[in-house]
Amino acid sequence: MQRRAFIKGGLTAGVGLTLGGRAVAQEATAVAASVSPVTPYQRRVLDVAASQIQRVGSKIWRNDLVGIADFAQPSWKPRLHFANLEAGTVRSFLLAHGKGSDPEHSGWLQSFSNMPGSEATSRGAFLTCEWYKGKYGTSIRLVGLDPDNSLALERAIVMHPAWYVDQAMIDKWGKLGRSEGCFAMSNENFNEALWHLSGGRLLFADRIGEG
Repeated sequence: MQRRAFIKGGLTAGVGLTLGGRAVAQEATAVAASVSPVTPYQRRVLDVAASQIQRVGSKIWRNDLVGIADFAQPSWKPRLHFANLEAGTVRSFLLAHGKGSDPEHSGWLQSFSNMPGSEATSRGAFLTCEWYKGKYGTSIRLVGLDPDNSLALERAIVMHPAWYVDQAMIDKWGKLGRSEGCFAMSNENFNEALWHLSGGRLLFADRIGEG
């Protein structure tokens, strides 16, 4: 009887292991299926992030995540992309551009400028620095790393939250409000920049392409 019981127990354990293995395999397959591959546009964003990290080199302090502001996109589309180069993922958020870059308030950035008083958005690579309390609350200082944005500190071009960056604005007006040249995000999403993009990372602004 003991031998039979032992054999029966061994068979039961073997079946349990087999079923358990199948369950684990099925779960792993389900998890893998739930992870969507990046789109061709997101791949372009990741490629731009990687190339800009290489270009600016030691001017930045952290290279795990890059902010890409694609001003080829209109303001009613999420166009600030957080490109995670370690994970190969992209997360996107709404972003306003400057009044001087869109005088007619069409929702499209028409031009870049580095001139003081222009209230325009500047293109190029920015180093994200420390937090500080400003007109719009907690904000992130930016240092321009290129000739096209060399006056960012002098112009007080920063990242900050703003009431006019919100889906409700798009629903009502078909576009976001405009900043004074700063990179303005929604109040709801700005903590994402505080926690993940500030502190010595790269923010790159330009026209990247079609989404």
